Amino acid sequence: MKGVHLSVYLCRMMNDVSTLTPIQIRFSDIDVMGHVNNAVYLSYFELARMHFFKELIGERWDWNKLGILLARNEINYRLPVLLNDDVHIKTWCTSIGNSSMTVEYEVFKTVKGEQVVVTTGASVLVCFDYVSQSKIPVPEIWKAKLIG
Repeated sequence: MKGVHLSVYLCRMMNDVSTLTPIQIRFSDIDVMGHVNNAVYLSYFELARMHFFKELIGERWDWNKLGILLARNEINYRLPVLLNDDVHIKTWCTSIGNSSMTVEYEVFKTVKGEQVVVTTGASVLVCFDYVSQSKIPVPEIWKAKLIG
């Protein structure tokens, strides 16, 4: 897209509110088998999730009053990711409850000019007020932005 860098491109097609986050594979991410270690994907998901919230909610986010807790992670591995692969993660919200939401991920790489999904995943997040140490409802402004 003209004038929009890939790392900050916010997709809004057919109510699809998602972000695309480039991932730089580090040498330390690689295990003895020569591919990204399975545990590293959780760090990639965290990077993509923080990018997603930054783009949708903005940088002036009061984490103390409108925080989130990670309640659950799920990962489905399809194909290995190697050190020199060009990898991106698409992130979007699939459901919003009273105080929780589910964010999903697709990790893909370019293979022979085609985008191939190599890993999928999901995280359940719970909205939390760190000042009062209590669960809170998903803020209405978030709901509006997360569902487009």
